Amino acid sequence: MEFQSAVITGATGVVGTALVEELLHRGIRVLALLREGSPNNDRLPAHPLLTIKNCSLDRLGTFENPSDQPWDVFYHLGWTGTKGKDRFDPYIHTENVRYALDAAALAARLGCGMFIGAGSQAEYGRVEAKLTPQALTSPENAYGIAKLCAGQMTREYCRTLGLQHVWTRILSVYGPNDGPATLVTSLINSLLQGEKPSCTEGEQIWDLLYAGDAAEALYLAAANGRNGETYLIASGQELTLRSQIECIRDAVAPGAEIGFGEKPYAPRQVMYLAADISKTTEDLGWRPHTSLREGALKTAAVMRK
Repeated sequence: MEFQSAVITGATGVVGTALVEELLHRGIRVLALLREGSPNNDRLPAHPLLTIKNCSLDRLGTFENPSDQPWDVFYHLGWTGTKGKDRFDPYIHTENVRYALDAAALAARLGCGMFIGAGSQAEYGRVEAKLTPQALTSPENAYGIAKLCAGQMTREYCRTLGLQHVWTRILSVYGPNDGPATLVTSLINSLLQGEKPSCTEGEQIWDLLYAGDAAEALYLAAANGRNGETYLIASGQELTLRSQIECIRDAVAPGAEIGFGEKPYAPRQVMYLAADISKTTEDLGWRPHTSLREGALKTAAVMRK
């Protein structure tokens, strides 16, 4: 569908900031709902097409349209408890499911015709084959369980609200504005500081996708996505983590030493994470175009600033 405006929760994260940039670049009016006082709110630019309003996730249920114009698409990227032990807290993630339903109800109140949610590979749990939209889902923590539940619940709720619904499952995204403890950000930071990063042996098969490519996929999910479908947003490549770390090293700090094997694998380390993105490519007309080297250089350039 053609659309001229969009609402976004979670607009200051690594995917959210890239999505705001993508939509503004395409001349689309954006309403970003932010948590008041968040230190990340200054990540968004001043732009005539961007409206910023304070609205934390627990206030979505009472938020009213700040404009006399309706909005077209609602992107729900906001989520709490995404790191560390919080990923296992069922109370935090039960609230996240409620927030997702509040977001769907708000989308209807704002006049949106489509709701797009951001799911995760965590919905699948441990899988030793390429992920597909139809693959068995068996999440292993509260975060993954809640993401799966939110996708199913909002799909049914949007049906009753008369909204089109698209659910995306986003794999490992990196880029500017990512968390400092994430693999790629911490690796680049160590390399920029002249340090030797400590890593595992890097035997995992891992899928890394640049945030700008993920943002383009989310735009196309609204433009070309089919109601009721689930789309995987990933690079579609099967590469060892070691080779990807070496590629980032060669781009950012050629010749730097990497401490492979200095860190043990996590107790429940996922050793294989890859996706079949053929359905995403076929339906949305999307394919990643940013190489890992190019993405690492772009991320490092922002970090240097």
